[in-house]
Amino acid sequence: MPESAWKFLFYLGSWSYSAYLLFGTDCPFFHDPPSVFYDWTPGMAVPRDIAAAYLLQGSFYGHSIYATLYMDTWRKDSVVMLLHHVVTLILIVSSYAFRYHNVGILVLFLHDISDVQLEFTKLNIYFKSRGGSYHRLHALAADLGCLSFGFSWFWFRLYWFPLKVLYATSHCSLRTVPDIPFYFFFNALLLLLTLMNLYWFLYIVAFAAKVLTGQVHELKDLREYDTAEAQSLKPSKAE
Repeated sequence: MPESAWKFLFYLGSWSYSAYLLFGTDCPFFHDPPSVFYDWTPGMAVPRDIAAAYLLQGSFYGHSIYATLYMDTWRKDSVVMLLHHVVTLILIVSSYAFRYHNVGILVLFLHDISDVQLEFTKLNIYFKSRGGSYHRLHALAADLGCLSFGFSWFWFRLYWFPLKVLYATSHCSLRTVPDIPFYFFFNALLLLLTLMNLYWFLYIVAFAAKVLTGQVHELKDLREYDTAEAQSLKPSKAE
């Protein structure tokens, strides 16, 4: 539970801040995705508010790589999770270095909202059975959180992300800056991120199918191995 509480607070804060940058300032990137490349020049100055978001996110994903390897429970998708953290950190560092920070803020905004709802759901699953009693309010919150999580994952990561980010980086970037550097490098990483989002969405669909067919009656993590299997598959520090 402490891990989920920490992640919930982090994702809520980081997503709220990126939402502020996109909707509380004069940044038009969400409503006008091609504008992420307007007036782009190599070595352009990075606004301090965006630089602060990058520092926060870079630190978090740097720690997440270590945590996945040595601290977290090993799950069926831990290899994909580790790859996700590595790809995300590479995107954060390289997009800052090559001044694609406007795209980066849009990417973070579209991804963090699902993690907020995921950790919110986990916390309510923990809270619904505590002190030897069953708490219906937390059970209801967990169910609603699960539904909103599945919807937001599809809408933000599988619909808006290609519609806004991939459209801007793969098509609009060449029209605005014909010789834009590292075009294939960044688009390959963003496409890989999309494929991982689709991979995890299959878990969501599988869980929904089990609920609808009566195979699952309570919320749980379908990514979990059995305890013995998890211990045998988790790499040791020596490895």
